[in-house]
Amino acid sequence: MIILTLDKEQNFHEKMMRRAIALARRGIGRTAPNPAVGCVIVRDGVIVGEGWHKKAGTPHAEVHALRRALDAARGADVYVTLEPCSHYGKTPPCAEALIAAGVKRVFAAMEDPNPKVSGRGVEMLRAAGIEVALGLLETESRLLNEPFIKQVTTGLPFVILKSAMTLDGKTATGSGDSKWITNDRSRRYVHKLRAMVDAVMVGVGTVAADDPQLTSRIAGGRDPIRVIVDSALNLPLHSQVLHLHSPARTVIATLAGSGPEVEKISGAGVEILQCQERDGRVDLRDLLARLGRMGIQSVLLEGGSRLAGEALRLGLIDKYLLFYAPKIVGGEGPGLFAGRGALKMADAVQLRGLKIRRFGADILIEGYPEGRCLPA
Repeated sequence: MIILTLDKEQNFHEKMMRRAIALARRGIGRTAPNPAVGCVIVRDGVIVGEGWHKKAGTPHAEVHALRRALDAARGADVYVTLEPCSHYGKTPPCAEALIAAGVKRVFAAMEDPNPKVSGRGVEMLRAAGIEVALGLLETESRLLNEPFIKQVTTGLPFVILKSAMTLDGKTATGSGDSKWITNDRSRRYVHKLRAMVDAVMVGVGTVAADDPQLTSRIAGGRDPIRVIVDSALNLPLHSQVLHLHSPARTVIATLAGSGPEVEKISGAGVEILQCQERDGRVDLRDLLARLGRMGIQSVLLEGGSRLAGEALRLGLIDKYLLFYAPKIVGGEGPGLFAGRGALKMADAVQLRGLKIRRFGADILIEGYPEGRCLPA
């Protein structure tokens, strides 16, 4: 085990790992069901190779970095955001590639939570005489791969609730008008978010009311899988999501398994996902489990209020992204969550790890729930 003692040396190690994390971020949204990983190879204080995992099924970060370093990798230090893999999948083990290259030391930010790896890569490297240090900027690395960690350890995707509201908590006016609450800068950021997640999910009511495309309309952006929760298959056949020129598929989560409604929707080229029932509607837990088995790591939950309310009550939301515009609607406009809420303030879901960002006059509050579900 490497013991880091000198402040100067520690600062250098952290600088190299931050570079590896920055590289890893370039792959976010394109690597599922694999994690986003970055790698930097350093010899005599100089970066000789670097790379990141660009897409599932393609070479991993370590391989890209080794290809750039070539012979300079021998005797070098390697900084990687996740423990090098030790098993054969669609690509050979990265641990074996590092051993063959003759690297001297490996700094891994965290152990791989995947049971197929989980410490085996470290053992393989140490058995070959390579020094290994774990835990350098581990917190940052975990934040980088929140969806991967959630899906590989629980089988469920990481659910991010995104909503735009006025300062008095309205998601629309009393007449149902919701365009536009937030400004252009906020909406551009949401399109970037869509390009970074595996799927975006809305209820059929949102589709009927707003007719969204649920695409990522930014240069070079990748469209996420579109998931429409529609228990009774009431989706209007003229909806834009059924007539898009997009490589990403549209999935309809429903209770219906046959009949003319299924035939009509299926004829529009979408995928029907028949789920278990809960209180007369699609069971969100069952839906998320099915999405997890499809390799989906992250879901951006965008609406509507019934869907958000059910996700809140069941404790299915892992992260909140709440946009507030400097507007007051008043009256009886709808709020973010429909249905039963907390009866006592002590039972309210408390957010932690708060971050606040500005998008012009709009404010984004980001946080994680301490209690996943409301008391029954």
